[in-house]
Amino acid sequence: MAIKCIDEIEIAGKRLFIRVDFNVPLTDNGEVRDDARITAALPTIRYAVEKGAKVILASHLGRPKGEVVPEMSLAPIARRLSDLLGQEVTMAPDCIGAEVSSLVEKMKEGDVLLLENLRFHPEETQNDPGFAKQLAGLADIYVNDAFGTAHRAHASVEGIAHHVKVAVCGLLMKRELEYLVNALASPEHPFVALFGGAKVSDKIGVVKNLMGKVDTILIGGGMAYTFLRAKGYEVGRSLVEDDKVPLAKGILKEAQERGVDLRLPVDHVVAEEFTPDAAYKVVTNKEIPPGWTAMDIGPQTIADFSEVIKGARTIVWNGPMGVFEVETFAKGTEELAKAIVASGAVSIVGGGDSSAALKAVGLADKITHISTGGGASLELLEGKTLPGIAVLDR
Repeated sequence: MAIKCIDEIEIAGKRLFIRVDFNVPLTDNGEVRDDARITAALPTIRYAVEKGAKVILASHLGRPKGEVVPEMSLAPIARRLSDLLGQEVTMAPDCIGAEVSSLVEKMKEGDVLLLENLRFHPEETQNDPGFAKQLAGLADIYVNDAFGTAHRAHASVEGIAHHVKVAVCGLLMKRELEYLVNALASPEHPFVALFGGAKVSDKIGVVKNLMGKVDTILIGGGMAYTFLRAKGYEVGRSLVEDDKVPLAKGILKEAQERGVDLRLPVDHVVAEEFTPDAAYKVVTNKEIPPGWTAMDIGPQTIADFSEVIKGARTIVWNGPMGVFEVETFAKGTEELAKAIVASGAVSIVGGGDSSAALKAVGLADKITHISTGGGASLELLEGKTLPGIAVLDR
């Protein structure tokens, strides 16, 4: 992935259109609730400012579906970014048009302008060439630093690159690619993949793509019960994708043929109802009662999985082991997060739930790399080419 990066080109005095991912949660009174995605983009923005570029930032927020929705304005983000940067960030009234062009014309070196929500225009998600050309007309250079949207063929992600002379990645995008592509091209062994979360269908492509690279696959969370059903176990009311049972059987067979150690939970914390205060107990695979739902992996599975993780040198983790938002059912996810950190392995974590779990136990800063894009990281791990990366200069 020899993609050109912002730190390899001359940017002083140039107008930089930087696509960032500022799709952050807001409070009811319209303030930024979590600025993790904003802080993730700061190295690129600061670099551009320090080098004397004119910095034009563009992002979407929420799903306004091509209409102006005042509650989805980026104005609160401009305020937070001003505080973080320690300089004024000018908020544009739109992302295209005469008024925006006029603001760009007046920019001095080191100035920062934030365009209004790209998705206020339906042409953004339609990847409309005319709209992409208007965006490109604001700048000399295009920089994609929005890894979280790199799998979307949208006007500000893919289309714009066809209308500029220079299209490069930002520092955040570069880091994502270093870990999700380069590190996995030649991982240090033993290489362990840990998968959780609700659905097999979300992860099937990744499991298949990593099959030839990993030594061990550990599967927990809701997706484990489709695999356990494929092995003939009764799983009560636990989450099962019935149409994916044959696929799960195929994956179990392939793992066996390739000599990959694919492990499923051997015990479970099950609850009578899907509620925080429901009656619960620990049972083995053969003991899940009819009508009960598995909410977390059990103590024996935690011990088994932790033992495997302890010996790993590279770990990829995507998805929690249970309903981690409820304290009673968070132990599996928390204990395996601790095991990953204790292993000292190169650890790559993708998906919002996994990173939220790491933050909850205060271990986020101990992980080698936490990806800022759940869907994008899964597609890269599947071996897919992302539209927002394919168009960048090599």
